[in-house]
Amino acid sequence: MGGIWKTPAAGLAVLERYAQFLAHWPKPCEHLRVPTSQGETFVIASGTPGAPAVVMLHGSASNSVVWMRDAALLGERFGVYAVDMIGEPGLSAPSRPALASGAYDRWLDEVLSGLGVERAALVGISLGGWLALEYATKHPERVSALALLCPGGVGRHRNVLLWALPLLALGPWGRRKFMQRIGAPQPNGEASPAMQAFAAFNDMINSSFRVRRERLPGFSDAALGRLTMPVLTILGGRDVFIDSPGTRDRLAANIPHADIRYLPQASHFLIGHTDEIDAFLRQALIP
Repeated sequence: MGGIWKTPAAGLAVLERYAQFLAHWPKPCEHLRVPTSQGETFVIASGTPGAPAVVMLHGSASNSVVWMRDAALLGERFGVYAVDMIGEPGLSAPSRPALASGAYDRWLDEVLSGLGVERAALVGISLGGWLALEYATKHPERVSALALLCPGGVGRHRNVLLWALPLLALGPWGRRKFMQRIGAPQPNGEASPAMQAFAAFNDMINSSFRVRRERLPGFSDAALGRLTMPVLTILGGRDVFIDSPGTRDRLAANIPHADIRYLPQASHFLIGHTDEIDAFLRQALIP
């Protein structure tokens, strides 16, 4: 556990808190452990048996807690699988191969096969959006639709580590400033109790977890041109991690049928778009 955590004790504390969130998953669910070449992968399966499959991929320094509300709504019509990404602060293996190695594409393929999912819609945010694109550009026949929130690898990647790492090293004050800059919820009295708990959990992760430092590999125009399935992308104009205008323009040029929603005042931390994703998937997957 020491590879991705600042201390083993800090990692255990985060995972214990994660387990408390999982105990309050809003719909009946099953916790699955899928063996892969990168180690065991943790998956939360819920929703409607036999319905079209939707696989949800969280971002960096996160886990499947981010999908609790989304999984509840999407599960009314779809079979939902929230996957903890390897090398992140969830319950999957701490394995962290190089992003450019092709290992993540192979890992996700093993996860889907282990779940018995031959074809699925992929919903991804940030790093999870990059992973969804990585998989879909290589296996378009296995992806029925893509819903992407601030995906990496398309527009220019901003080097936020220059200011983020110093802030995160400044303790609670610095972590609060970091979360403000990315537009994440704050653990204060203005938020709902559920959002305060989520914000406090994010702060706990940021104080305990060793974030990735490598740059996301980019996608060529030819790779993006292979995405013939329905595509929804939501981008925030104030995103400090990715070049949202550049992402918008490249997607529009290479995927003419994509539904691209650019929100000038939104940040990287996009929340509250569950209904939009649900409507998109219903149109794309349900005859």
